[in-house]
Amino acid sequence: MSSLFSDEGWSPEKAVVCDYQNLEGTVCYCDPESERILEESFKSLPVNALHWIDGGDFHYLSDIWMRRIAEPFSLMLIDNHPDDQEPAFGGGILSCGSWVAHAKKTNPMLTEGSDLVYLSIDLDYLSPDYARTNWNQGSATLPQLLESLDASLRGKRLAGVDICGGITAAQGGTDADFEINKATRNTLLEYFG
Repeated sequence: MSSLFSDEGWSPEKAVVCDYQNLEGTVCYCDPESERILEESFKSLPVNALHWIDGGDFHYLSDIWMRRIAEPFSLMLIDNHPDDQEPAFGGGILSCGSWVAHAKKTNPMLTEGSDLVYLSIDLDYLSPDYARTNWNQGSATLPQLLESLDASLRGKRLAGVDICGGITAAQGGTDADFEINKATRNTLLEYFG
């Protein structure tokens, strides 16, 4: 994983921090051994929680979290990209761009229309006024996102939530970028708190 949160200087209170920066084979694509290690390490953590999962390069972690849901659920994805492509290298390798397609093929609990929802948000959905990421971004404002969540989640039960997206210093992130991301993260933390 990257240095995203340490670069931003952000960590929510009482957060359980899992540092995988030294785990190889995880940037954009997750090799099978790293996938096994991540899946095993997540077993001691609750699914029904708010998970901050680094930058969009690691959005495939959503698939690993969803494997732990033991009853039928729907995925609500808020992202500037569909993440449902076949991996460029084939072979079913889990990637940040293929994890939705992978989950649809392999997770028997993932369905449509369930009132139990796993929510995954990529901050690249937001305009650069509200988030700075290393992927091309959408045009939504943070108030629009929160309004959409209010409407979409009404009458639903949350199986879990994850939020990814951001930019590291190595990717060109600046202090101004980090401040914008921290403000948005704090608003989302309060929303889901």
